[in-house]
Amino acid sequence: MSKSTVLTLVGSLRADSTNQKLAEAIQLNAPEQIDVVIHESLGNIPFYNEDLDVDGQVPPAAAALRAAANEADALLLVTPEHNGTVPASLKNAIDWLSRPFGAGALAGKPTGVVGTAFGQFGGVWAQDEARKAAGIAGAQVLEDVKLAVPGSMVRFAELHPKDDAEVVEQIKGVFDALAAVRSVA
Repeated sequence: MSKSTVLTLVGSLRADSTNQKLAEAIQLNAPEQIDVVIHESLGNIPFYNEDLDVDGQVPPAAAALRAAANEADALLLVTPEHNGTVPASLKNAIDWLSRPFGAGALAGKPTGVVGTAFGQFGGVWAQDEARKAAGIAGAQVLEDVKLAVPGSMVRFAELHPKDDAEVVEQIKGVFDALAAVRSVA
């Protein structure tokens, strides 16, 4: 049986990001049949502009993102919360993946959204906004994929999410929800 690939996009660009650490914990706890690939920094992708989105002239970082998404069986968006919403870097990635309209790399792609944030709700507003944007872009948003870790700056100050038993248990729930989708099982 071949492995399923879950492309993971981390919306935080910060070097010591708790969301990057959460993505690493997800990668480390993936079932044997799932390969979690964390995409390189979204900060290298220029803001979406139709003038740049021309055959043969798409910026290399955007083209690499599209290729990785096309090859993946599913996507997992890992987002912090910036001013109550999704960070620009992640929204920009969704914009690049939504084009060409109706046939972009997100079209029909099973997509889950998780994350962690400093606030008491763990970034649920940003996660809801990411689900909304991905759904409008054509993704098959997996509403059962849920993981919101509150108080991240304190909770993970000295503890990596991979070493937090409660988070690891919640990660298993993410994979259970992903496994419910045939292409990711």
